[in-house]
Amino acid sequence: MQEIDFSQARREGKGFVFPGEFEVTAMGDAQADLKARVPQILADLGLQVLHETVRHKHSREGKFLSVTVSFRCDTREQYDAAHAALRADPDIRFTL
Repeated sequence: MQEIDFSQARREGKGFVFPGEFEVTAMGDAQADLKARVPQILADLGLQVLHETVRHKHSREGKFLSVTVSFRCDTREQYDAAHAALRADPDIRFTL
């Protein structure tokens, strides 16, 4: 498989630029209090959570909940760690 070259995107100001502000959406069980847990998981990693950006939406039948929140991080490793920590939670099905 060929390596992807992101250098042109970086030069043009596209793609991920660190440090930066990013948004993550976590989806999981509606009964799991994800509105509070998602920001807390990010804060526990030492990330600056922008609490005013937290929003949520229930699935049509109410079984699932998506929670979207913005946060600031300095490196790609922190960004990847945020997704990994959220996916490690047993009540979170996936992240975007």
